[in-house]
Parts: sequence; structure tokens; C-alpha cells
Amino acid sequence: MCFSGNDPTGGAGIQADIETLSGMGCHAAPVITSLTVQDTRNVKGYYPLDASMIIEQARAVLEDMPVAAFKIGMLGSVEALEAVHSVLIDYPDLPVVLDPVFAAGGGTALADSEMIDAMNKLLLPITTIIVPNSDEARVLAKEADVLEACAQEIMDAGCEYVMITGSHEPTEKVQNMFYGNNRLLDSFEWERLPGSYHGSGCTLASGIAGLLAHGIDPLSAVLEAQEYTWKSLKFASRLGMGQLMPNRFFWAQLEESESEDDE
Repeated sequence: MCFSGNDPTGGAGIQADIETLSGMGCHAAPVITSLTVQDTRNVKGYYPLDASMIIEQARAVLEDMPVAAFKIGMLGSVEALEAVHSVLIDYPDLPVVLDPVFAAGGGTALADSEMIDAMNKLLLPITTIIVPNSDEARVLAKEADVLEACAQEIMDAGCEYVMITGSHEPTEKVQNMFYGNNRLLDSFEWERLPGSYHGSGCTLASGIAGLLAHGIDPLSAVLEAQEYTWKSLKFASRLGMGQLMPNRFFWAQLEESESEDDE
């Protein structure tokens, strides 16, 4: 079950979740948290749904279908965050993957200090894996001075695992760091691809959630989801005048190409 905003470009938000989870062999149950007005360059406006509507969407599905994992993306308001929290606390045994969306790729703020505080108090204690980029990690961990300290502060708030992505850092390769059990569990290096991508964070978080839903262990899930995300970005295309769109069905095209080569 994905709690996310609707992106009319189809690059990020709930459609990114659906496409990614389809690639992971999962069925996505999308719960809309907000409507956005955006293009591939920036968010021009957003309108959070009423808390009651978010809860009703989720409860209707949860009372009808088995859900194996939760993924949280853009929420848009403290009320929406509280609504999601009220649903998730009834399912403490299911993994929760949190993508803390604080700003659009073009820079528009999507969360204020009140919402960030609420995330620390309400969502981090029930989150299995949080997937912030380095900027988002620093926003969540206000007392930390380095990224390792950010991860520790987030874990101290109750989150089980922290996956900090390094695409915003000035390094030759993208360095992603995975923390758990109050220590660094593993680090990963990926070739830095040219350009800027719309919905990369959604893709990574949903990929992890889909793999956890299949019962894969957290370390294997973050590794496989990174590989899937990197390839989605590698095969991205420019559909608009801003960020590139990930190709989350690259695997189907590769299979088709291999099939043609065999003929």
C-alpha cells in the first residue's frame, strides 16, 4: 500500500510507485494523499486531501485485501501525516518504508517545520527503513553535524534502518550508506549518471518496499532496489523540458531485445 501524492506528469508520486512495484512483481494499492500541479521542472502547487479521505481509502482496502508492506511518500500536511500514522499503528508487524519528501526537484518546499517535527515523533518510531537523500537526512537530524550522526539520530528516534543516498553530495561516484543496529551496515558506490531525474527517490523507496513485501531481508532489498533504480535512470528519457523521466520498464525492453537477438 502506497501513501503518495498524484503527479500529473507521471514521473513521480503514485505512478512511480505503481510502475516500480509492477516491476517488482507486486500489486500496488495506491492511496492518494495530495493532488499536485507540476511539470518536469517544478511543483507549482499542491492540495492535501482531508485526513478522513486518506483514512477511508486505506481502511477500505485493508479490510478487503491482504497487504504485505507500506510505502510512504509525499504527505503534504500534518493532518495527512497523522492520518497515515493512525492507520499504520494498527499493523505493527508490516514493514514500512518512508521516503521523506520535503522539497520538489525544482526547489519548491513541500513540508514545513511542524510537519518535520511530526514525522520525527509519529512516523520514525514505526518505520522499518527510511530513505532520505543527504539533504533530507540533515533536515530530519537537526543536531547532527555529519551524515553518520544524522543516521544515528534518526535511529534514536525509533527508525530501524536508515538508507542515506548520496546523489546530492560532491563525490565522483554516488555513495549510498545503509545503517542499522546503531552502526554502518554497508555502503554502495554507483556510477554518477548525467542529468537530473524526476521520481528517483520514489523509485528507490518503492523498490525496497516491494522487495520487503516478498519477504526479502532489508540488506538484500536495498541492494537490489538500488540496482533497479540505477538502471531505470540509465535508460531514462526526456519527455518534458525539465528533469529526465526514469524508465521503470527497462527490463521489459531488454528482454524484448534479447528475444529478437535470439531469433
